[in-house]
Amino acid sequence: MAIDQDTVLKVAHLARLHVSAEQSQALAGRLSDILNMVDELQQAEVDNITPLAHPLDVSQPLREDLVQPADLRDRVLPLAPASEGNCFLVPRVIE
Repeated sequence: MAIDQDTVLKVAHLARLHVSAEQSQALAGRLSDILNMVDELQQAEVDNITPLAHPLDVSQPLREDLVQPADLRDRVLPLAPASEGNCFLVPRVIE
């Protein structure tokens, strides 16, 4: 697929980019080369190829999932700037 200078200028206008006539000519050539490379890749035979999530055969080491107590109030409450009983005191936001 070939891209001409007018197409580059239209896309540059839509993208709100300032592209001069000389730049648009060079961009048209480079974009055409990129699209030709993509066309070549599309022709590759990949019917018997298994899709990969990663090019290397690696596994993620995971830590053991342990149940831990969720109530941390006894350890965190003494660290609060202000507390009363088993509650954290915060500044009033609504008057």
